[in-house]
Amino acid sequence: MTDLEPTVVDSHCHVWQRWPYEPPVPDPLDRAVAAQLIYEMDAHGVSAATIVSANIGGNDDNNAYVAEAVADHPGRLFQLADFDSHWSSTYHVAGAARRLSDLCDQLEPVGITHYLQREDDGWFTSDEGASVFEVATERGLLVSLAASWRWYRSLLSVSDRFPAVPIVLHHLGGLRPHELDYPEQLEALRQLAARPNLFVKVSGWRYASSSPHEYPYPDVIDTLRFLYESFGTRLCWGSNYPVERPFTTYQQTMNLLRRHADFITDADRSLILGGTMAQLLARYGTNE
Repeated sequence: MTDLEPTVVDSHCHVWQRWPYEPPVPDPLDRAVAAQLIYEMDAHGVSAATIVSANIGGNDDNNAYVAEAVADHPGRLFQLADFDSHWSSTYHVAGAARRLSDLCDQLEPVGITHYLQREDDGWFTSDEGASVFEVATERGLLVSLAASWRWYRSLLSVSDRFPAVPIVLHHLGGLRPHELDYPEQLEALRQLAARPNLFVKVSGWRYASSSPHEYPYPDVIDTLRFLYESFGTRLCWGSNYPVERPFTTYQQTMNLLRRHADFITDADRSLILGGTMAQLLARYGTNE
């Protein structure tokens, strides 16, 4: 295996004008800006990145800020616009299809990000949920979902009904191996793995670990093995930059795959580190 794969694409990262998290940092107006992400990408041979917009922590204008960054870096940055996430006043209320169409007209993202509450409220199988995926089909959008495993049984019906929509699950599919219901989590995600339009981001390892500072997260390796055996190359590496900075460097997020997952073949590792997402962007990316 070479140190640098031909194409490396970061499937999950963020940029904000203001650092959104507690505790405070000494450089809140600089730590998460787009220029910092581009610096990390250049330093580590990353060709492109899909930015997960999140209108949080005083960044209600994050969609607009990410759109500006994408315009400044065509072909390198792609937007997954925050749409009706659980912190918004429009979360799962009527009119979702019109709001999504308006958002697409305004920003022209390659896809949307939708952060769900922990418990399944039936939205996927509702008319409102279906209307969002109808627009996603018409517009050729990727759908990036932050969801607990409790949503995955109802997500089966959406993936079957809208097979043309690539659905990409955040952070190891939301698996938490240290939780008591881990066997149920595995079974729910195993069922989704049979759907060819379902993908999982290999990102946010520390969320799955019982010791988030213990890189390289030995308690999560078996979870990655399960995902690889279930999804194959429908896995996509993501740095979760800059949120991971207190836990891992940008380079280390790649090395989790390059150096600590020897059960993945070199050819498959290349796809997971960028080839799979590059193929999705080639098909759905419209902002070049």
